[in-house]
Parts: sequence; C-alpha cells; structure tokens
Amino acid sequence: MTRLGLALPFFPALPLPEYQALAREAEARGYRTAWTGEVTGTDAFTPLALVASVTSRLGLATGIVPIQTRTPIVLALTAATLAYAAPGRVALGLGISSRIIVGDWHGLPFSRSLQQMREAVRIIRAVLAGERVNFDGAFYCVRNFRMTTPPPAPPVPIYLAALGREMTELAGEIADGVLLNWIAPETIPASVKHLETGARRAGRTLADFEIAAYIRTTVTDAPAPVRQALAREITGYAIVDSYARFFADGGFAAEVEAVQAAWKAGDRAGAVGRISPRLLDALGVVGPADFCRQRLAEFARAGLTMPVVFPFVTGPEPGEAVLRTVRAFP
Repeated sequence: MTRLGLALPFFPALPLPEYQALAREAEARGYRTAWTGEVTGTDAFTPLALVASVTSRLGLATGIVPIQTRTPIVLALTAATLAYAAPGRVALGLGISSRIIVGDWHGLPFSRSLQQMREAVRIIRAVLAGERVNFDGAFYCVRNFRMTTPPPAPPVPIYLAALGREMTELAGEIADGVLLNWIAPETIPASVKHLETGARRAGRTLADFEIAAYIRTTVTDAPAPVRQALAREITGYAIVDSYARFFADGGFAAEVEAVQAAWKAGDRAGAVGRISPRLLDALGVVGPADFCRQRLAEFARAGLTMPVVFPFVTGPEPGEAVLRTVRAFP
C-alpha cells in the first residue's frame, strides 16, 4: 500500500496538544491524508485547520460534509480558506446525508437527489475557480457572486461520498474521487465498475481518480469486546434502508433481514446478535497488528487507491486505543 489515509477522530479524551502530536506522527509515518467528518460531535473543518497548523505534507480531506447544511458558496469559501493555509493539500468531500440529520436535526428540506449534488458541485467548482457565478437550478439560485480573493492553487479536488449505484456513477462522472463506507473487499470491484460507467459518461478514465474507503480498524490482542461494539455499530446502519440495500447487495441479505426483524419486534439485543461473524469479518478489521496490516492490503488489492484507517475505539481509554491503531501502520 503506497497510499494510506487516516480518519483522525477529534474528541475531548485526547487533549489538543496530543491531537496535534498525533497528526504530526501520522505525517511522519507516511499516512497520505487525514480525513475528518461531522455528525453529532465536532465539525469537519476545524480539526483540519488544527492539523494543517502542525503539518506540512499531510493531505486534509473532509469525509464527509453534507451539501444541505451549508450553502455551496459557504462550502467553497471554507474549502478555499483552508487551501490558502495548506496549498495543494486540501480536498472537499461532500455527501447527501440523511433525512434525520438534515430534516430532524437541522430543520432543513431533505431530498435524496442526484440533481442537488450536481448543482452543488457545479457551483462550488465555479466559486473555487474564481468565476463570477450566476446559476438557476432546481435547488440553488445564485446571483452575481465572486470571491474577492484569488482562487486557491492548485484547484481543490472534490470527492463524493457514495453508496448505491447512481451516486457512485455520479462520482465517476463529475468528481475527482470517491469515499466509500462499510464496504467489504469482495464488493469493491462492483463499485469500481460503477465509477467506470460514470467516467465513460464524461469521456474520461479513472487514471487520476481517488478511490478511498473508511475501514473500521482496531489493533488489539483482545478482539471480542471490540467485535461486540462493532456489531452494535453495524446494527445501527443495517436498519437504515439505504445501507440495508447496500449490505444485501453485497451478499448479506439474510443478516439484514434477521437484524431488521428483531429490531422491528423491539428486540434490540437480539438485532445486534444477528450480526454474523462473517459480516463482522467483512466490514471491520479487528485483531493483532500483523493481521490488520494484511487485511488492509486486501482492500487495496481489491481496487482501493486509498484505504482509510478509521480507528474504531471502545472502552475507557479511547486515546490509547487510537494511538495503538495509528502506530500499526503504514
């Protein structure tokens, strides 16, 4: 593996000096890109700014920010600001998010629309290119906007978070890279084919296209409790329709059906118990360091250009668990 990413979790258990020291260590160890996301904890951009301030080579990517909770103008300006501070190191990862996050938590309209993503990417690219933007679309209307600062150079690449066929094809068509999630090595080739379909639609290839994926990883000599926690995590996704379809298409239809049946019956513990060892082995990497390194190499051989180590931590000392996992690679 020549390119390895790292999801850098920013949480109170790891004080700021230790977090920045971790970023420096990740760079020294050869990780290519640090990825940060946002759901209910910290935002995605502030941790990247902190990482940028103490590193000089490490890439900085959002993984992922929703296009609905910020306007395309704000997303472009924020990415540009970070790119001024860290030229050539910033990538903007975008996603559609979910009805719960967008509608229930932010009180904003939600539509799982490829068209909204198309429009957002078009506007963001125009802003980042320094163009004067006038745009009329189904989702966005922009009148006479232009940055007063020069466009960042080189241009900020845009990655899309993709799960199903249509979004994966769209990523291949309009984006510079893709970030996959909860994917097994055996199902990566199918996603690559969808990317190729989208790329052909745009008259290009995937020669310079980044294919990244979050891989929940824990380096430990006591895997049982971590695997149990991972089963609970996967359960929370398996009851969401889009992920349920994705898992089923990947060969885990029986597990998904069993999990959803138990969940609908109110048997939460039973639902977690329906996550099979086979599903855990496919979606998580938990075990000694040598095993984890070998398993991540399988993801790379399956078609990823950047496996992203996503430290999956449990227990009372998450900082120690993160450090142990980070230090096992590359």
